[in-house]
Amino acid sequence: MRIHRDPIYLTDADKGATVAIGNFDGVHLGHQAVLRIAQEAAAAPLGVVTFEPHPREYFAPDAPPFRLMNAEARVHRLEALGVAHLYELPFTARLAGLTAEEFARDVLAGQLGLAHVTVGADFCFGKGRQGTTDMLTDFGRGFGFGVTVTPLVGDGSAVSSTRIREALTEGRPEEAARMLGHLHRIEGAVLRGDQRGRELGYPTANLSIEGLHPPKFGVYAVRVRVLSGDHAGEYDGVASIGVRPMFGENRPNCEAHLFDFRGDLYGTHLSVALVTYLRPEERFDSLDALVAQMDADSAQAREILSP
Repeated sequence: MRIHRDPIYLTDADKGATVAIGNFDGVHLGHQAVLRIAQEAAAAPLGVVTFEPHPREYFAPDAPPFRLMNAEARVHRLEALGVAHLYELPFTARLAGLTAEEFARDVLAGQLGLAHVTVGADFCFGKGRQGTTDMLTDFGRGFGFGVTVTPLVGDGSAVSSTRIREALTEGRPEEAARMLGHLHRIEGAVLRGDQRGRELGYPTANLSIEGLHPPKFGVYAVRVRVLSGDHAGEYDGVASIGVRPMFGENRPNCEAHLFDFRGDLYGTHLSVALVTYLRPEERFDSLDALVAQMDADSAQAREILSP
C-alpha cells in the first residue's frame, strides 16, 4: 500500500484514482460494503481517502477516547482488504474550515484529482457537515469526478461504530467481531514495563491503549500477531486490559502473554485480537493467589483457542 499524507506532493501517477471516502474507524462491515462497491467502480487500484486525526478528535479533544483503532491498525486492515492507495489527509483548521463545495473542488478534484468516489448513504462533509451525498453528486458532475452512494448495511443501526463500542464496553468481543467482520484488535509498539509479569513466570508485552475506546477491563483469550522483528508470526495467548489494581497502577494498558513464547519483543509491533472475555480485573490477597488465577486463565484460554 502507498500512503499519501500530504496531497501537495502527489505525482500525476498518484492522481486519477477511484476511492472510497470516510473515517473507516474499525473498518466494520458497513465500511467493507463501501470498499467493495468502490472496487467494482475502480478502473485502477482501489484507494481510500480518510483523515488523521479523526475529525471528532479535532473538534472535541477533551472528550473520552472513542476510536476503535489507531491509524496504524487502520492501515493494516485496509491493506488486508486490497486497498492500494491511502490518502490520509491531515485534518487541520484549514481543512475543517472548507465549505462542502470547496472540499469537493479544491481537495477531491484539485489536489487529489480523483476520477470516482464512493461514500456511504450517511456521508456528510464540509464545514458544519453541510455537504450531503446529493450535493456531492452534483459537485462531481461539475468538477469532473463520478460519485457512487452505497446504502447502509441492515437498517442503518445494525452495524455501527457506536454498537461495536457498546459490545466492547460490555465485554462481548464476539458480538463486536460479528459487526466488524474481523476480530477487534489493539495494535502498537511494545513498551518497556516494570517486568513484574516476568518475575511471576508470565512475561507480557505491554501496549498502550491511549486514545482508544477501552474494552471492558479484565482478562481475555487473545490471538497475537507479531508484526515485526525476528519473532514475526501468529501466537495464542491471554491478555489483561485495565489498570492493574494488584499493583496500584492507574494508567490503562494492554498486557499480552504469548503462550510458549521465548524471546524479546521490545520495540516490535504487535496486533492483539480479543477473542473471548474471561473475567474482570481483581485485586488478590497475595502474589501466590494471583499466579494461581493466571494459571487458571491460561488453561481456560488455551481450551477456547484450541482448534
